[in-house]
Amino acid sequence: EPPMTLLEVTDLHVGFPTPDGVVHAVRGVSFAVEAGRTLAVVGESGSGKSVATQTVTGLTRGAQISGSAVFDGEDLLTATTKQLEAVRGARIGMIFQDPLTSLHPYYTVGWQIVEMIRAHDRGISRRAARRRAVELLALVGIPQADLRVDDYPHQFSGGMRQRAMIAMSIALDPALLIADEPTTALDVTVQAQILTVLQDVQRELGTAIILITHDLGVVAEVADEIVVMYAGQVMERAARHELFYRFHHPYTEGLLASLPSRAPGRGRLTPIPGSPPSLITPPEGCPFRPRCAYAFDRCTQTPWLAPVFGRSDHESACWLPSDIASRDERVASREARVTSPHEQPA
Repeated sequence: EPPMTLLEVTDLHVGFPTPDGVVHAVRGVSFAVEAGRTLAVVGESGSGKSVATQTVTGLTRGAQISGSAVFDGEDLLTATTKQLEAVRGARIGMIFQDPLTSLHPYYTVGWQIVEMIRAHDRGISRRAARRRAVELLALVGIPQADLRVDDYPHQFSGGMRQRAMIAMSIALDPALLIADEPTTALDVTVQAQILTVLQDVQRELGTAIILITHDLGVVAEVADEIVVMYAGQVMERAARHELFYRFHHPYTEGLLASLPSRAPGRGRLTPIPGSPPSLITPPEGCPFRPRCAYAFDRCTQTPWLAPVFGRSDHESACWLPSDIASRDERVASREARVTSPHEQPA
């Protein structure tokens, strides 16, 4: 049977009023997450990737919001604060970039997990909740969990704190885990370990995961599907393998070219020139146009997400031809025009 869609976000718009005008942080974003699978949302800072998921869980106060976000049959955007509080933590777990902001420094890690479990299930005894806390710490790979359960956050290393936070976020067995840049502050080896922990949790508990990151390299191993965001909009959406090997959008191409493992030639990274546009006065047409090597006349009209390469599960918001041969031909002719003047002998 086809996997069940757990969260479906449709045409989400989020604006923040400021003295200078409305910041259009999210502009018509749609995506879906299936039970037990991992969706990666990738984009530079300011792309709207965190705002989109925070809005869904009711964490963007004072924003102008439209669209829908249906989680397990209930639209979270129209839910009351009380309904959202019942969903947050219990049905949707959250992991943030910095565990210290989510773990209280004055209480032991175990006490905090116990409190969280008991807040949602008064029927469970302290002793049983503590046993569960030890199990959770062991599940996320904290050695000697039965001893470490009584340690304070500052007694843990950064990677271990992040594990403790994952343990806390899955304490109530949520159906969906939202991990917002969970590995950014950690070194590469520890990053890989944390992603493995998330995969273990998913295998063990069947949790769906939304992994938010600015780094495509981080999601290479773990994502089932990837959504690439830029300037508040979705640029491309595809299965992981498809996106890495048959991308369509020039922005995705730029993100891939800036990865060490994908850099052309002698591993020189090619950053994308320019910087993201203002979200108070976004550019007309495609938001990536001012930085795009392949831009042409039609790019002053806004492209919409449409299927490319003859696949319904691969969409791109770009006016380049939607079949792979014509796209590559268009790109090659454009590159020839760009490089030829410099390569003629003087």
